[in-house]
Amino acid sequence: MASGNDSLVTEFILLGLTQEPELQLPLFFLFLGIFVATVVGNIRLLVLIGLNPHLHTPMYYFLFNLSFIDLCYASVIMPNMLMGFVKKNNISYSECMAQLYFFAFFVIDECYVLTSMAYDRYVAICKPLLYKVIMSPQVCLMLMMGTYAMGFVGAMAHTGCMLRLTFCNGNIINHFMCDIPPLLHLSCASTYINELVAFIVVGINVTVPSLTVFIAYFLILSNILHIRSTEGRSKAFSICFSHIIAVSLLFGSSAFMYLKPFPARSLDQEKIYTVFYTIVAPMMNPFIYSLRNKDVHVALSKTLKRRVFS
Repeated sequence: MASGNDSLVTEFILLGLTQEPELQLPLFFLFLGIFVATVVGNIRLLVLIGLNPHLHTPMYYFLFNLSFIDLCYASVIMPNMLMGFVKKNNISYSECMAQLYFFAFFVIDECYVLTSMAYDRYVAICKPLLYKVIMSPQVCLMLMMGTYAMGFVGAMAHTGCMLRLTFCNGNIINHFMCDIPPLLHLSCASTYINELVAFIVVGINVTVPSLTVFIAYFLILSNILHIRSTEGRSKAFSICFSHIIAVSLLFGSSAFMYLKPFPARSLDQEKIYTVFYTIVAPMMNPFIYSLRNKDVHVALSKTLKRRVFS
């Protein structure tokens, strides 16, 4: 960083999750285990869905994209975070902006994939006779194109606004990643536009999908109560319950994080919220969607048998 009051930051230092020396090594191994579980769990789902034709349905098409997003999402955040537990974690200005862009891109994508999955379940349970017509391959492709387009627009808005700021209030980021709130604390220019854009973009990308999801599941649950078959009702409840857990984990923690006024925020508290939707959610999703899923268990069994007897 150059000298002077108007000097520009060319490199940031990420303080990490905690500054307690005795916690660094235990946390390193904890989050290394989480990272390995995230990578293995999501790659397993990607391989199973890709190799098994009976999983080539709209539901698993969206789940394939969710696993891909979670894998990329974790890879953007966690390697840098792990590095911070064992050594001083420096990140260049360009790398920081790139991390912010891809973080925003993938988290917005995840919101809309979960929304598409809720819509898919609504059609499957409430309009089963029209399912193949409504959830055609063309519709599924359009939903995913819309998902990635929303991610691109949102990430460009966040990153573009961040690029306009001048950072001269130090270069130490009190976080384990380049996120919006801690970066705004370092700016010596007005952050009003950034705060407004963050509130609008996050408001749209959390409120609209979460309302859509919960309306879909309200209609689904209303419909489930009219299912006479106990087995059918149990299966429908099981699928919906797993989806609601994933949605609540992501939307709840991100809403707490970004929809509060910026001056009233505690950066240490925000680190905990960030852990939930950047680290816990990508790890939990493969287990939430496959733990009680008979189709995934059958696919895994068939794949293992092919490997053993080939």
